[in-house]
Amino acid sequence: MEISGAQLLIRLLERQGIDIICGIPGGSNLPIYDALRNSSIKHILARHEQGAGFMSHGMARTTGKAAVCMATSGPGVTNMLTAIADASLDSIPIVAITGQVSSSLIGTDAFQEVDTYGLTIPITKHNFLVQSAKDLLQIIPEAFRLAESGRPGPVVIDIPKNVQSEILELDDFPEAGVKSKPSLCDDNLLSQAVEMINNSRRPVIYAGGGVVAAEGSQNLIRFAHKNSIPVVTSLMGLGVYPHGDAHCLGMLGMHGERATNMIMNEADLIIALGVRFDDRAVGKTCEFCKHADILHVDIDKSEIDKIKSSNLAIVGDVGHALKVFAERVESAIRMEWSARIASLKLMNPEILPDMDDTFHPMNLLRVVSESLSENSIITTDVGQHQMWVAKGYPFRKPRTLLTSGGLGTMGFGLPTAIGAALSNPESRIVCVSGDGSFLMNIQELATLAEHHLNVKVLIMNNNRLGLVRQQQELFFGERYIASTFESSPDFTAIAKGFGVPAFDLGEAENPSLFLRKILGQDGPCVINIPIEIENKVLPMVPPECANIEMIGG
Repeated sequence: MEISGAQLLIRLLERQGIDIICGIPGGSNLPIYDALRNSSIKHILARHEQGAGFMSHGMARTTGKAAVCMATSGPGVTNMLTAIADASLDSIPIVAITGQVSSSLIGTDAFQEVDTYGLTIPITKHNFLVQSAKDLLQIIPEAFRLAESGRPGPVVIDIPKNVQSEILELDDFPEAGVKSKPSLCDDNLLSQAVEMINNSRRPVIYAGGGVVAAEGSQNLIRFAHKNSIPVVTSLMGLGVYPHGDAHCLGMLGMHGERATNMIMNEADLIIALGVRFDDRAVGKTCEFCKHADILHVDIDKSEIDKIKSSNLAIVGDVGHALKVFAERVESAIRMEWSARIASLKLMNPEILPDMDDTFHPMNLLRVVSESLSENSIITTDVGQHQMWVAKGYPFRKPRTLLTSGGLGTMGFGLPTAIGAALSNPESRIVCVSGDGSFLMNIQELATLAEHHLNVKVLIMNNNRLGLVRQQQELFFGERYIASTFESSPDFTAIAKGFGVPAFDLGEAENPSLFLRKILGQDGPCVINIPIEIENKVLPMVPPECANIEMIGG
């Protein structure tokens, strides 16, 4: 049969099981969109290519499967780069399909031409510049296999316009690309690790996003319970171990609780699982848990000894390692270590706001959590509100917190919430944002209204870049510059203008009851919440300091 390159692409995406694509058409990818007209794939027209990219994040982060976004050449590609870079740093499987000028024009500075291949080399797991339509038969299955296998990540496929229009004869379609079986851990090393764990007196498990990707949550719980080991998580690991469990110590690092960082400092063994020891988590590297041995398990060999040297390193599937640990470690009740942990918690209590302070973000998040099930999905933007969510929301299941960890992208929350709602139509989705972050991708309210998705947006509004101002106050002698918005938008009026119901919680007679009522309703909504500029995220590790040198709290 005769088929064009664009038609072949769409058929191959269908065979991969893709049922939703987010994107924006343009001159260099119009043949693809023309072929998409007769497809079973639903297209979501974003209002900005970065928004389309983050919508694919919402789908991929909640399902663990590669999601697809599309953009045209030139500015379409450059607009999407931030979402691709974000996926790279957080190990998220997305496949970005971009249009390119015709092959004969590449390198001539043609209209809307940029070197997509060159631009995306540093921020992708792999990228392709397609030379002929026939090459798609191999490239598309391979792109999905690469995106999902091993350490997940983004793949870019750049397709010149002439390749999209090229006609070829095709007898049959290739098999869909499937995720490779993860590399198992060396059994001898696992045995050594089990011995280290059994012989330790004060172990701590440090779990990250790799445990989420490996679907290792249940074995992590079994392992921690069996050997009585406390568990801390990175920001990306929140939810992989249930909040409220006796062994749960929450998040470590710059904005972790004082007791958590103090407990880690007294550990004699850190069991690091699917983490990369990033600076926000470990603080001053040479001071991080310097009295402890490090057992590091990660599927990516490049992460081993990159930042923190390990006493025993195991390269392989952390899900496999957790299964072995849960089966082989001794059953233990660590009375002495448990008593010391309890003592450190008493000496370093979590400082909570007065319960009567209705508009303190931590109290607002308590109301939100009490109004939602543990299966609800929370997305955040980046700033103070992100850290309040990380500290104050009781995540009990993996893939229920979607946040920009490595890149720290303002504007992440709303489009990611839209993507999460598209893949999880039965779930309640709440995007917690700040007034600064929300403005970054506010245009996606149009997409939200168009599809009437079950997304509630809570804007923590202090008319400031809150975390910037906090650091200026604490570390720059209260010299404030470019952290205050002189003009404050009326977010409720703007949201209504997009066709989304909106309210100002500051005008409610009973704010807590009103918030519960709105969260219990179906459909989209934006809620503006005035908060005080004095509210800070504390305690906090100052820059270039050890985690035990926290201020505040």
